[in-house]
Amino acid sequence: MSAGQLRIAVATIGWTGHAFPAFALANELSARGHDVLVETFERWRDVVDGLGARFRPSVEAMTLDGVDTEHGGPPMASVVRELSELFAAEGIDFVVSDLFTIAPAFAAELGGVRRATLIPHPYPVHGPGIPFYPLGLQPPRTPLGSGIWNLLWPAVGTRLPNTRLRHVRASLDGVRAELGLRPLDDYDGQISDQLVLVATFPQLEYPRRWPDQVKVTGPLPFELPHPPTEVPEGDAPLVVVAASTERDPELRLISATLAALADEPVRVLASTNRRGTLPDGPVPANATVVDWISYSDAMSEAAVVVCHGGHGTVSRALAAGAPVLVVPPAGDMAENGARVSWAGAGLMLPHRLLSPASVRLATRRLLEQPSFASHAAEVAAWADAHDAPGAAADEVERLARS
Repeated sequence: MSAGQLRIAVATIGWTGHAFPAFALANELSARGHDVLVETFERWRDVVDGLGARFRPSVEAMTLDGVDTEHGGPPMASVVRELSELFAAEGIDFVVSDLFTIAPAFAAELGGVRRATLIPHPYPVHGPGIPFYPLGLQPPRTPLGSGIWNLLWPAVGTRLPNTRLRHVRASLDGVRAELGLRPLDDYDGQISDQLVLVATFPQLEYPRRWPDQVKVTGPLPFELPHPPTEVPEGDAPLVVVAASTERDPELRLISATLAALADEPVRVLASTNRRGTLPDGPVPANATVVDWISYSDAMSEAAVVVCHGGHGTVSRALAAGAPVLVVPPAGDMAENGARVSWAGAGLMLPHRLLSPASVRLATRRLLEQPSFASHAAEVAAWADAHDAPGAAADEVERLARS
C-alpha cells in the first residue's frame, strides 16, 4: 500500500439511480490511487471491474424480523457481522454507503470505521418550516404555511409518519441490540452523523439550516459506454423523451408524447431504456424511437427533456441546460418534479393528467417561455464550474485522514 493510499469500501444498492452515483465516486477515488472495494448487485460486476476497483457481490435479500420480505435471505445481523469482519480483514479505512444500504453502515459502526452516507437525490430529512420528503410539495410561501410545518416538527420529527417504517425501525433496533449497538435516534440510522454527501444541485434544495456534516456536492454523473446517439436531422427544437428504467412498463409516457408532438414543429427522440418493445401507436415522421440513448449526447442538443422524474435523468438534463417536463408515476419522482418546478427550470405534470393534450401544452410552454431555458442554463453553468465527483472525494479523504 503506497503512502497516502486509503482503503475505501463503497456500498450501494443495485438500482440504477443509486448505483451510478456510487460508481462515479468509486471511479474518482480509484483514479486518485486509493484501493476501492465496491459492494453491490452481481449484475454490475463487469462495470466495477472497469473502474479499476475491486468487486464484492452484496447480499441482495436479508431477513428482518417483523418485516415482510419477498425473498427472505440470511438474517441481517449475520450479514452485518460478516461485513464488519471483512472490513477489519481488509484494513478498510472508510465506508461510503447509500441510503438504502443499511448493513454496511451498521458494519462500519460496529467495527468503529468512519463512514459517510451518499444520498443520490435531494436531502430527504425533514426540517422545520419545509414539507416532508417525498410528498412532492413546494415550500410554503407565507409565514402561516411555514408555521404549520413548524408545528408538525416537534410532534413528528425527521420522517413522514408511516406504519411500515415504524415496523422497519423497530426491527432494525432489534438487529442493533443483537449487535450491541445503541437504538436508533434519527431516520433509521442510515444517515451518518460524520459525513453526508448529497449528490444533487443546490438549486434543487429548499432553503434550510444545514447540519455541519451535510455537503451538497452536485450530482455524480456516470454513464455506461454506448455508441454515439444518432439525433434526428433538422433544425427544429429537439425534445428528448427518457422513460424510467424502473417504471412505466407500458411506455405510456412515450406513447402520449409521440401523439402530442406529431404535428408540432419539433424533432422527437425517445428512448425505451432497453425495454425491447416499442410503444403502442404509430411513430410520427418527426420522431425516432430507440432502445437506448447516451444521455450526455442526446441531452446536449435537447431543447426540452420529458421524463418520469428519476433524479439521474433530471440532473443530466439540467446539467445540459435543458428544461424538464416531469411526469411522475410514483415515489420520489414527484419530489424531483416539485423541485424542478420550484427552481423555475421546468414543469411537473401529475401522472393522472398524462395525455397528449396535456403534454403538448406543457411542452409548448417550456419552449415558448424563455425563463425556463434561462434557469436551466444557470444550473448548467453551476455544473460546468463545479467538479462534483472531485468535491465528494475531497470530503471522503478529509474525514478519512483526520
